[in-house]
Amino acid sequence: MICPHCEKSLLRKERPGNVCGKCGRKYALDPRTNPLQLNDLRVRRTALGLTQDGQVPCTSEQLWYALSRKSLRKGEGGMGCGVVLVIVALVLGLVGLGSEVAVVAVIGGLALFAGVGMMVADVTGRGRPRLTREAFRTGPLEAWKSVYGSLPPGVIDASLYPNPPSTPDAEPAPGTPRDRLFLVCPDRSVAVFLDAAGLTARYGVTLVAGPAALPATPGREPVLVLHDADAHGLLLAHRVRAAQPTRPVADIGLPLGAVHGLARAVPVRGERPPANVMQGLASSGEFSPAQLKWLGQGWGYPLVGVPPAKLLAAVSRAVEKAGTAADPRRRRAASVGFMTWPEESG
Repeated sequence: MICPHCEKSLLRKERPGNVCGKCGRKYALDPRTNPLQLNDLRVRRTALGLTQDGQVPCTSEQLWYALSRKSLRKGEGGMGCGVVLVIVALVLGLVGLGSEVAVVAVIGGLALFAGVGMMVADVTGRGRPRLTREAFRTGPLEAWKSVYGSLPPGVIDASLYPNPPSTPDAEPAPGTPRDRLFLVCPDRSVAVFLDAAGLTARYGVTLVAGPAALPATPGREPVLVLHDADAHGLLLAHRVRAAQPTRPVADIGLPLGAVHGLARAVPVRGERPPANVMQGLASSGEFSPAQLKWLGQGWGYPLVGVPPAKLLAAVSRAVEKAGTAADPRRRRAASVGFMTWPEESG
C-alpha cells in the first residue's frame, strides 16, 4: 500500500501496527485488515468527491455506500476461484475414469463441491454489505478519528446529531410559500444531510420520519415523500395518502425506473419483504413482473447511494415546484415570464 503521509510504497512487513516503516507516522486503515480493503488515501479521495471539495456536506452513511460499491457489486469475490476448482474437478473426473486410484475421484469430488459452493456464495453474497452502516461507523470511522482526531473534511456523523428540527410554528423565510411543506423521509441519515445542507432553513420545510409524525388534524399543506427504491420505500407514498387524504402528496423518489438496470446504480440486498408489502406493490400496477420478483428478493437502491449534490439539487427542485403550486402569489409570479410586462388587471 501507499503511505498517506510520505506516499511511499510499503510492503506488509514495513507497516507493523499501522505505522509507516519509512516515515514513522501512523495511519488509520490498512487494506489487509478491514473487510472493505480501505486505505486512507481512498477514503480521502472518496470524501472529497462526495462533498465536491467541501461545497456540500456528506453523512457517514453516504460515505459508507460510496466505499462499499465495489464489494456490493462483486459479492464475496469467490467466483473466479470457484470456476477454477470446477474445471480442476472435471479434469480429475476424466482422469479418474481411466484410473484405478480412488483418491483421484475423491479429490475431484471435493474440488467440485468446493467450487460450486464458492460460486453459489459469490452469487448470494452480491448486494449484501460486508460492513453494515453501524459497523462502518464504529469500525473504520472510529479508527480514522483515533488517528486524525475527526472525520474526513465535510463528513458528518448522523448518529451524533439530533433529529432535524421540526418548527411548525416558525415563520418561513422570505420568498417561501405561506403554507408549510412537509417532507417525509424515513432515512434519518438523509434527513440530517438535507438539514445540514440548509434545505429546511431555505424553504421552510418540516422534516418528518413517517406518516405518523404528520399533523393529525386535516390540512392542505403539501407533503413530499422521499424514500429508498425498495419494497417498503415504494409503498410509502401510498401510506401517506391513506393517512392524509386532505393533503396533496407528491412522491419525489427515489423512483425504481430511474435506477433499476443502470450499470452505475449498485443495489443493496436486504431481508425479503413480507407478503402484504408485495401484495400492495402488485396491486398498485406500477411495476412489471420482473421488477416485482426483484423487489421480492430483498433488492433495492438506498437514498444514501445518490451523490449528495445530486440528491440536494433534486429535492430542492421538488420543494420549489411544490411551493409554487401551493402559493397563489408564486403561481402568479411564475406565470409572468422573464422580461414580460405584466398586464393591467381590470
